Parts: sequence; C-alpha cells; structure tokens
Amino acid sequence: MSSTTTVAPRRRMSAGRWFTELGWRHVVGVVFVIYAVFPIVYIISASLSEGGTLTGSNDLFSSISGSNYAALGDTKFWSWAANSVQIAVVTSIGTVLMGAAAAYAFSRFRFTGRRVGLTTLLIVQMFPQMLAFVAIFLLLISFGQVVPALGLNSKIALICVYLGGALGVNTFLMYGFFNTVPRELDEAAKIDGATHSQTYWTIILRLVTPILAVVALLSIIATFGEFVIARVLLQSEGNWTLAVGLYSWVSSLLEANWGLFAAGAVISTIPILALFLFLQKYIVGGLTAGSVKG
Repeated sequence: MSSTTTVAPRRRMSAGRWFTELGWRHVVGVVFVIYAVFPIVYIISASLSEGGTLTGSNDLFSSISGSNYAALGDTKFWSWAANSVQIAVVTSIGTVLMGAAAAYAFSRFRFTGRRVGLTTLLIVQMFPQMLAFVAIFLLLISFGQVVPALGLNSKIALICVYLGGALGVNTFLMYGFFNTVPRELDEAAKIDGATHSQTYWTIILRLVTPILAVVALLSIIATFGEFVIARVLLQSEGNWTLAVGLYSWVSSLLEANWGLFAAGAVISTIPILALFLFLQKYIVGGLTAGSVKG
C-alpha cells in the first residue's frame, strides 16, 4: 500500500503585492545608488577633460586625456599627499591607543567619578573641534614662542590638536565593545599571575581588534579630509595637507584649475577606498557588537 503526497503548487505573487512588499526597496536602492555614484562619475569625467573647467564636463567623457594627472607631477601634490598620510596615520595610532586605554579603564575598573567622566566625555564631544580654532590658534602662538615644534606651521602641533579631540565618541564605541569581553578572562589571567598591563596588551586588545580597526578607519577618514584647522595652523605650502592644497587650486575664481583639482581629488580617494575595503570585514562587527552589552 503506497501513499502519495500531493504538494499544492506555489501561488505566484502578484506584481502589485510584490512591489508593495519587496519591489519598492529595490527602487529606493537604485535611486540612492545613482544619487551617490553620479558625483563620482562627474568628477572622474572632469579629471579626464583637457579644458580644466567643470562646465566642460556636462557631456560626460566627451574628451579623455591624462594631461591633468600628468600635470600633478609638476606641483606639490605628492608632498601634500605624504603630509596627509603621515598626519592621518600618526593621529589614528594615537587615537586607538588613547581610546583603548580609556575604554579599558572605564570598562574594567570601578572608581569615583567613572560615570561623571563618561558623561563629560560625551558632552564635550558634542561641540565640534573647529569651534575652538581661534583659541587653538592663539594657544599655539604662545607655545611656539617656547617650543617651536608645537607652534604654528607644525605638523606635530596639528597632530596634537587632533589627538586632543580623540576621546569622546571613540571611547564610547570602544567602551561598549570592551563590555562584551567576558570578565572571566581577566580573572583567569590574574590567577595565572598576569598583571593588568599583561592582560590588556596580550589578551584584551587581541579580542577587540574589530573595534580598533573601526576607530582607526574613522580617525584616518576624519583627519585625512579635515580642512578648517589644517588651513589655520599650516601656513607654508610645503606643510599643507591635501585638503588645503587642493583648495588653493580653486580658491581664486579667475585662476581656478578644476582639471587639476578633479585629478587630485580622484587620486586622494584611492588610499581611503583601499583601506576601507581592507578593513571592511571588521566594520560591521565592530560597530554592532558594542551595542549588545553596554
């Protein structure tokens, strides 16, 4: 005796129902992709145009030439790029070290003023650092009279200014992630005779690598493209960053060279894009894991 099981045919979803439940998401996604990609395509087209103006790029890729990219070699573009990379890398390393140390202290130790300290960091970080650029300018003038390396037109001074705003949001991101690491690991390390320093450097930091990568990436992006403070502090052309240098090419309406600007802008995005793709596997985990346990 055999029994046969009949499977009812799956009813196809009507076009109207499909669009109501799923289709509109695809439409929204396509619109946002076009909105995001068009400026990139436009600036690439402008960089390949020989005219040196943005108005000549209304017809995308009507003329293709590498003259703008070749002309970058006759400028200080590569020197500015080296300055930007140097400042961004040093600042990101300092930001990660400072933020990780602060987050570890807030996460693992209980001390008087802990809650007030976290709240103060958050409140101070609500005010953009550029609001204090006048005070920073006057402060570095005074420092420069005593220690020239910490005065105006110094990359070291600019890095110190960036590191002054390194805590705050970064500490909160790391703090949430550090809380996801079981305290039993600290206790086991302590039983084995490890000090707090050994536990921090050899165990904890290896487990929180995703959030370290995220904070490093965010720091590099923020400092690599920062303009206001860099423009105020860096006065000689040889010390300029990419943001300041590229602006100088288009700051004069009568002598603006948009072709060079577009070519420099395209090249300056490559390091950030490469770093983002390299750290992509850490980004989602680093940003979401800290929200599980606060």
